[in-house]
Amino acid sequence: MNRSFRFAVVRLAVAAAFVAIPLALAPGAVFAAQAPAAQAPAGQTAPAGAPPEHRSFPAPTNLQVLPKDMTGEQVHAIMEQWEGQLGSGCRACHAVDKTNVGPNGRPRLNFADDSKEEKQTARLMYKMTEKINTDYVSMVPNSGQSVTCGTCHRGHLGPEEYIPPKREEHGAPPAAPAAPPAQGR
Repeated sequence: MNRSFRFAVVRLAVAAAFVAIPLALAPGAVFAAQAPAAQAPAGQTAPAGAPPEHRSFPAPTNLQVLPKDMTGEQVHAIMEQWEGQLGSGCRACHAVDKTNVGPNGRPRLNFADDSKEEKQTARLMYKMTEKINTDYVSMVPNSGQSVTCGTCHRGHLGPEEYIPPKREEHGAPPAAPAAPPAQGR
């Protein structure tokens, strides 16, 4: 083997090790990211297996479509559902407050601010889904499912256009596949 080829093989092996080691550790790393350990006060250690610290959320202000008596935890839970159903984050609807910087050095969001058009659209869409559920879905016997943001958005901030599958001649549904031939015994 010539020297440059051997060097290339060694470099490839080292690169593969740098890829393989993190991949082998990934399941534990992902698990750790999903369930961080509780943080103890400075100078103390949290007991092993301790549940994560309870996070508190400030009382909401400027609620216009959600019930005004909701707690910060309740509003936060709804917002997390909407984020998932829309495939977005808080900044999609909430304005950044550059004058309020968090401990990480990043500006916090001003949740009460109404300056973003997306927040107004979210309120309108919430009213729409409530009306659909109250005036229509509730009238369907045994419907059992309500309309949510995810009904249309399916994880996309802008809902994707639905394109029905092509039908065969004159709008007839496609023919069912032929049954496989029976095999002799």
